[in-house]
Amino acid sequence: MRSPHVLIIVQNLPVPLDRRVWLECQALIQRGYRVSVICPKGPGDPARQTIDGVEIFKYTPAPEAEGLLGFVWEFAYSWVRTAWLSLKVWRRRPFEVIQACNPPDTYWLLAKLWRIRGVRFIFDHHDLNPELFISRFGKPSGILKRLEYGGLRWLERRTFRSADRIMSTNESYKAVAVRRGDRRPGHVTVVRSGPDTQQMRPIYPSNPRRPDEIALVYLGIMGPQDGVDQALLVMDELVHKRGRSNVTATLLGFGDCLEDLKRQSTSLGLDDHVTFTGRVDRVEIAEHLSRADIGLSPDLKTPLNDLSTMNKTMEYMSYGLPAVSFDLAETRISGADAVQYVPSGDIAAFADEVEALIDDPARRTELGIRARERVSTELDWRPQAEAYVSVFDDVTGFSQEGPAVPPSTPSDHDAQDRRYVPLDDPAEFARFLAERRAP
Repeated sequence: MRSPHVLIIVQNLPVPLDRRVWLECQALIQRGYRVSVICPKGPGDPARQTIDGVEIFKYTPAPEAEGLLGFVWEFAYSWVRTAWLSLKVWRRRPFEVIQACNPPDTYWLLAKLWRIRGVRFIFDHHDLNPELFISRFGKPSGILKRLEYGGLRWLERRTFRSADRIMSTNESYKAVAVRRGDRRPGHVTVVRSGPDTQQMRPIYPSNPRRPDEIALVYLGIMGPQDGVDQALLVMDELVHKRGRSNVTATLLGFGDCLEDLKRQSTSLGLDDHVTFTGRVDRVEIAEHLSRADIGLSPDLKTPLNDLSTMNKTMEYMSYGLPAVSFDLAETRISGADAVQYVPSGDIAAFADEVEALIDDPARRTELGIRARERVSTELDWRPQAEAYVSVFDDVTGFSQEGPAVPPSTPSDHDAQDRRYVPLDDPAEFARFLAERRAP
């Protein structure tokens, strides 16, 4: 049997910036599949490129959406551009499977059209769009909002019911797919977004923090539901109300709220303490998470966030970072006792936990060791990759021996020749977690 060709559709992030999707692509390639991706362009991205065997077709994204008409235009524009590129991919080589990642829940219709040619549809369930609506706008009231919410529920239901198989990021999402999609549990597979901890591990930073500095870090998208404004309020509490002038925060990422957050930082008088990096790659992420002391997870408890797995939490854990988070159900499942939890929206309590970690380096070290141990033994991507590829093997009847993620060749340095912290030396690892610099 020839290698099946899989077309992966992503709308909300470019690839390979979308870490989950890129790990999925690599797992399929490793197990003998051919993979193409359609996604929007990031800044400076070409229209077409091949990276590590994955062919990526990109389109110019729609302007930032505002209001209902703006979102309708964005979804319609992206759908049409994606449909057109799917024809180009097909002309190069027909594909046997479409994997669509949400948001949005619109590509079921494209999959239905391609089903005429025998193409199967796998839905990669990243988000709960009805919960996202409620988290942003509250329970719908009025005819227009009820129509919008009802439309999202209808699109979600059509996506669930059109898919040959569904992959959900956690058990909470799977329960939604079974209940609202009226699907059998055996047709929904949990594939968590765990990090590849053999690749994502602490390095000795080339630009370590000052010895008298405490470095906080946030990593992630900066949208209305992500709570980055809460991190700025925590910084205001620490710096201006509690006199912690040696505390800095580096906020890694981009999103709809980035410019508003910069203005908020300025209005709070935090520009000397807060740095916004914008979009960052894996090289920069390793540097920043290796030099930081404490990770921030400021996502407020909402219907969406409470059920969602926060990748940032597991990425902090990969770098041995203690973290403080608002108390969310799925974050507790990921972080267990390696993360400190406070009531949602309680800025003073959040600052209390950060301050307690500032004053207790031994506690930071203990939590960092615990975090690294948990993420590498319980949350690693490798077993998730096997579950992921098994869904395609089941749908296509194709199977190739070998691991979905190849074993990493042991090395003391990363691809940029930066030295890894030796995790098999407990004394040196503990020293590093306390000092966050080379010996």
